[in-house]
Amino acid sequence: MQLTSMRYKDYVWPHNPRVYTIDYERQMAVNKVPYGLYHLQDLGRTRRVMRGEGEFVGEDAYAQFGALANVFYKQGPGLLVHPLWQTANAYFVELSLKQEPRADYVSYTFTFWEDLEYYDGQLAQEERKQDIQQSVSSAKVHRVVQGDTLWGIAKKYGTTVARLLECNPQIKNPNLIRVGREVTVG
Repeated sequence: MQLTSMRYKDYVWPHNPRVYTIDYERQMAVNKVPYGLYHLQDLGRTRRVMRGEGEFVGEDAYAQFGALANVFYKQGPGLLVHPLWQTANAYFVELSLKQEPRADYVSYTFTFWEDLEYYDGQLAQEERKQDIQQSVSSAKVHRVVQGDTLWGIAKKYGTTVARLLECNPQIKNPNLIRVGREVTVG
């Protein structure tokens, strides 16, 4: 079976690293209680730590390592696409050169840390969109009459102008709603 090449930001491995590991971490707290006992408190999962090692072989071995090192020097997280792992937004936190005295061979190790803030924000947005879609599908509709304002409609239905705008992406200008239009009111 031929696997696709691993890549991070703009770097594509010429051949996949030889060894991979993923460490899943969970943060725990230990709370002492009377009589010398303790209670464990689960504070939730933290980042995944993705490690690997591989080799570059051939005339361009050092050039390949240099290109990988240049990606390491770039700041900020990037998309780590692995042929088997779940794609992750990650920081490139460690790169090590393990060398034999050969001109055509470079052995290296690497470490990436998953950036959970990116996924938490993205997942929260997606969940919010789903909530809005569900509420829109079972929502009431208000037909705009002369003199209506979004603020007045929001007050009438016990919601906010911001919520009305979320449920009605067709409203481009909240100060201008046309008579006869339907406004979803949740």
